[in-house]
Amino acid sequence: MARTGHKKAGRKNEPANEGRKYRLYPTDEADVVMTGWGHTRRAVRNLALEQRQHAWCYGRKTLRADAQSRELTKARAEIDWIRDLPAQAGQQVLRQIDAAYDNWWNPAHLAGAPRFEKRSGTLRFSLPGQAVAVRRLNRKWGEVRLPKLGWQRFRMSRPIGGTICNATFTKKAGTWHVSFGVATKREAALPNGRPGCGVDFGVACSAYLSDEDAPRLMPPSLTKGENQRLLGLERRKARQIAYAKKHHHGRCSKRLRRTVAQIAKLKARQARRRLDFTHKLTTDLAKNHGYVGTEDLQVKNLTASARGTVEDPGKHVAAKAGLNRSVLDHTPGERRRELDYKCPWYGSWHEPVPAPGTSQTCPTCHMRDPKSRPGCGRAFACVHCGYQAHADKVASQEIERRAEARIVVRALVIAGGHPVNSTGRRKPSPGRKARGTSVNHPQDPGPAVPDAA
Repeated sequence: MARTGHKKAGRKNEPANEGRKYRLYPTDEADVVMTGWGHTRRAVRNLALEQRQHAWCYGRKTLRADAQSRELTKARAEIDWIRDLPAQAGQQVLRQIDAAYDNWWNPAHLAGAPRFEKRSGTLRFSLPGQAVAVRRLNRKWGEVRLPKLGWQRFRMSRPIGGTICNATFTKKAGTWHVSFGVATKREAALPNGRPGCGVDFGVACSAYLSDEDAPRLMPPSLTKGENQRLLGLERRKARQIAYAKKHHHGRCSKRLRRTVAQIAKLKARQARRRLDFTHKLTTDLAKNHGYVGTEDLQVKNLTASARGTVEDPGKHVAAKAGLNRSVLDHTPGERRRELDYKCPWYGSWHEPVPAPGTSQTCPTCHMRDPKSRPGCGRAFACVHCGYQAHADKVASQEIERRAEARIVVRALVIAGGHPVNSTGRRKPSPGRKARGTSVNHPQDPGPAVPDAA
């Protein structure tokens, strides 16, 4: 399986603007060594991050990768398990921490402060482009050369199509993948001149296009038998955890680890099927339309829990949790991310618009009235002009209208000589401070939580 997306470069003056992801099949000996490298990389990253926080909290000193690289060299000479990790992988860890801090310092970036990685997370390590080599064996298979391990096979599901700038190896649910950051030098295509559309992403209807009369439905990510097996594994896991707490002081047995691995394997299969549908949907939208309008949804707020507190408990918590799982299963954030980088490839434009009232606004008389859509059903009947249609179809038509209006306004502003940002508003002057800029030092862990009093 190959995945395409924007990646950052591993070497200077050669940006990696696309990514290629392939299934990796290492040997049994290489699997053991690479798993150890993943744990070592996590330990090195956590130690480097802790050192940076300690240096700022107690000495008001900002550490960067250049200073920590010298200390990493000394640690490799003294500690065997750090020396076993390739030197390039350790250097990449420090550069990634630098990038994480740079994103945190950037007021226009949504990234928060760098965090420590858990042992239960995904194992990974990265290498620069000059540390790896790739060769093609036949139409379906290729090999990548790793330091200290030699050539390892991977499923070449698509050509690499450019210069490799970096390579990231990840292990999740017992499966290895390799992701190449590739400099393809692909530029944005000219406008394709095709008509635009509005898309309403939902749960009952995965995607409803304004120029189509039927919704597009995502196939079930797990079959009926797989769902039953997953439920049985979850129940077995709960029993094994309860037994371990009662008889073994919470220590995991081999059977519990085997159950957890089987659950992770099913979850990974579900994620791959979900991602496959998402890529096919976004590619079709970007390729066959001049612009694609979507709702600017805040997924984090949309899937917030209704659990509440002890003093003020929530209502319908189980129902809200089921709805949250259904929303996340359709990956609205991933669809928006893919449209952002795919639309310029095919000469189209992705335009997010405000979401409130899209399914309550009539596409004929443009009157917004909550009475036109009673309850949470799929029916829409305008109380002003009598227009009737599917509620998601109405929402997609309103999204298209709003997207077209924003594009026209942006074109008029640009024609007047005023630069605009992605929201269609004028950019602030260079001397004006951006809103939301933190006054704390970038490596400051943040102010202490005030007392309840």
